Amino acid sequence: MIHGKLSTCFDIDLVLCFKFKNMSNVSVFCCLRGCLNGFKFTDNVPNAPKENPIRLDTTFMGYEVVIVKGGQRVCGAGAALGNAPLVQSKSYFEAKIQQGGSWSVGLATRQTDLSLTQGGMDEFSWSLCSDHIIRHDKKELFKLDTGNTVKQINLQEGDLIGVSFDHIQLKFYVNGIELDYSVGNIKGTVFPAIYVDDGAIIDIILDNFIYPPPAGFEKIMLEQSLL
Repeated sequence: MIHGKLSTCFDIDLVLCFKFKNMSNVSVFCCLRGCLNGFKFTDNVPNAPKENPIRLDTTFMGYEVVIVKGGQRVCGAGAALGNAPLVQSKSYFEAKIQQGGSWSVGLATRQTDLSLTQGGMDEFSWSLCSDHIIRHDKKELFKLDTGNTVKQINLQEGDLIGVSFDHIQLKFYVNGIELDYSVGNIKGTVFPAIYVDDGAIIDIILDNFIYPPPAGFEKIMLEQSLL
């Protein structure tokens, strides 16, 4: 058992930043192995495209969370927030379920408890969870239809979760299809939020989206880009 906190950060075609507390060597190894699956170190590539400065924020994540792939992949146990708030009028991002487990995708303020492994379990987060429930403040706002109907949704590995926010409504999409649920009355400065546990691995997609954003919505931009 490793005691205390360990923080490391290095950049070799990969940003690997993690903080963990009371995690075993085996837990850390298994989490890193899963997160790094399919990723390899390479020599510097000339004329590489400019990186998107928006990513998951290693200064706002739980102690048992691991962030890799240049701030685009999260695993471990806990929450991770994006490093830029949704300040523009219409914002959109996606999250891909790389590996199943317990996960939540949505929005949160920086006051949320980052040790929580499920979103929507405090007053500062709003999330679609892997059990097909949209939550806020420990309340079940909506439950997705998983029955034998035309509109049934069964979230699984490989699915893309879209998130749009226009400061009036938070909406979710699954593989490009808008869900028939919207969340309002969202207060405070909110950031993309991903919660993971039980082996879940989630990739956040902040540009070059797999599915077109809804009309009028764009990728999250830094505040100075809006001037």
